[in-house]
Amino acid sequence: MLRDPCGRPVTNLRVSVIRECNQRCLYCHREGEPARTERERLSREELGRVARVAASLGIGKLKLTGGEPLLRRDLPGIIGDLAPLFGDVSLTTNGILLPPLAARLKEAGLGRVNISLDSVDPATYARMTGSDRLAEAVEGVRAARRAGLSPVKLNMVVIRGENGSQIPQMMRFSASEGAVLQLIELEAPKGRLSGEWYSEHHTDLSDVERELARRAVRTTTRRMHHRRKYVVPLRPGSPPGPGRGGKEGAGTVEIEIVRPVHNSEFCQNCNRLRLSSDGRLVPCLFRGDRGVDIAGPLRRGATDGELAGLFACAVSRREPYWTGAPARVPGRGRGLGACP
Repeated sequence: MLRDPCGRPVTNLRVSVIRECNQRCLYCHREGEPARTERERLSREELGRVARVAASLGIGKLKLTGGEPLLRRDLPGIIGDLAPLFGDVSLTTNGILLPPLAARLKEAGLGRVNISLDSVDPATYARMTGSDRLAEAVEGVRAARRAGLSPVKLNMVVIRGENGSQIPQMMRFSASEGAVLQLIELEAPKGRLSGEWYSEHHTDLSDVERELARRAVRTTTRRMHHRRKYVVPLRPGSPPGPGRGGKEGAGTVEIEIVRPVHNSEFCQNCNRLRLSSDGRLVPCLFRGDRGVDIAGPLRRGATDGELAGLFACAVSRREPYWTGAPARVPGRGRGLGACP
């Protein structure tokens, strides 16, 4: 298993399969990809080769992202190629194109899905995404459930002045659809927290999390980023009971908090590496200057061992962004050789 210089294992690979998107969300960080690139995106065959090397190094979870990954017409084939290599294959999408594809993706090997849905208010949704396709996104949520993708998680980036007051509405919608609600704190691109727009719209979720913790009938903590999950009654004082699909209870909703900003626990418990659509291994979203090119060597005939060395190089460049994270461990992070 790959471990970085701080001793953190790397078990998750987040793969951007396409840069293009059919929305223009206010907050999008493009998975750390540059605004423009002349580089060609990785083909289905190249993605398969890189994924096989990743799996051989102990990476067991794969998340496919974009851009909007459903814009790739060969996505079902990509999932079919990669699913046998990993114990967990999931997808992040805006859901608009999901209704006709959900069952096919499930059959190809997709296990679960995250759907970006910041609001179910049409006007707010249109402002935040630059599109008026809320009805299609909602149908995407329902198509995912019908196809048996589980869990279905709804990603809500909380932005002051836009949807910050709509958390209760999203809780009710998530409960009605049998989905998990992820409340995500607004991130600044590459950690730039001083920008005027960010300062104006950022909402610290600490107070929200304290209120959820107070109301929760059950609390768990994920290993990834040490994220906490709360099962919360929709009405204060509602008793848990038999719920939809055998979930925690009628009248409850499961909420996960993603709170990266100034949160050292987030970095301490990060086990993720990113692969950009044009073939760069990205050690950290906030630190955008430490990527390792894997597409070039791959196209020049690199062996699997050489590609594994590039993974090790990228992992050796992983360093916690937020203060208070673990110190470097001597000798860790270069298990397959130094960076070229």
